[in-house]
Amino acid sequence: MAVAVIMEFNGATLEQYDQVIVKMGLTKEGPAPAGALSHWVAATDNGILVTDLWKSRELYDAFARDQIGPFSQEAGIPEPPKITYHDAHNYFTQGPET
Repeated sequence: MAVAVIMEFNGATLEQYDQVIVKMGLTKEGPAPAGALSHWVAATDNGILVTDLWKSRELYDAFARDQIGPFSQEAGIPEPPKITYHDAHNYFTQGPET
């Protein structure tokens, strides 16, 4: 089942987020990592908010363990995110371009 993952990184900046994305080898509007369905990020009063949709929690957890955690530390993000999970009842995709 698809899972929505909400990550609240208190004290983080969008500049640090951009460093993490580069370390992951990802690009803005580029293809998502295997298992990821959607992703967006925004600045908040306290840091940054990242919202993802993954094919499964197991795929997200492996990605977080192998990439998000280590690269966030390397970028100087001060603490691990507060994470909230929600089972996705439904989601939409752009579908094939016509």
